[in-house]
Amino acid sequence: MKNIRVLVADDHTILREGLVALLNSSGDCRVIGQAADGMSAVELALQTEPDVIVLDISMPRLNGIEVIRRLSKELDHTRILVLTMHTEEEYVLHVVRAGASGFLLKDSASDELLGAVRALANGRGYFGIHASQVLAQQIQQPGSRIEDPYRDLTAREREVFHLIVEGMTTKEIARHLNISTKTAENHRFRSMDKLGARNTAELIRYAVKHGLLD
Repeated sequence: MKNIRVLVADDHTILREGLVALLNSSGDCRVIGQAADGMSAVELALQTEPDVIVLDISMPRLNGIEVIRRLSKELDHTRILVLTMHTEEEYVLHVVRAGASGFLLKDSASDELLGAVRALANGRGYFGIHASQVLAQQIQQPGSRIEDPYRDLTAREREVFHLIVEGMTTKEIARHLNISTKTAENHRFRSMDKLGARNTAELIRYAVKHGLLD
């Protein structure tokens, strides 16, 4: 029986530990790492190269959609299953476009979660009933437009955006990213300008409104 190496990323400790216990008791899955925030999920995934990542969307430090974007480019053989409480249709489309191979809501049965992980490990996709309906509707109505909450932010601007809403100052962002204060300030200004935010408070409200902040 194939041993499926799984990374679990969710900022809710009780839920994460429950997922770990479920996967480890499945007989064919082995959790090789846990992450409580988006940046840790990226770092741990690059270190361990798991077969499957079970990932929440709303996490501190880096949103799940951005985690998917980064890892889908870096890890060819790792498949990502989104497990979330968000039912809005735009989330389904955004995670698929970012590179996820599966989508389940957190109220799904345990057996369905294990089946999804196994499907991804075997190279298939897996989308629950809700996600399948959204994707089918998109195929039937391809002209319907779903706004990307990040709009046209670059990868670095998205990173700076999340650091701002996490409460970092420009100098702290510069130190964290190992860039100059001037460069950090430029990224900050462009991020706010592109998202139509006049100050940090409006940027945080934008993040909350679009589900980009837990």
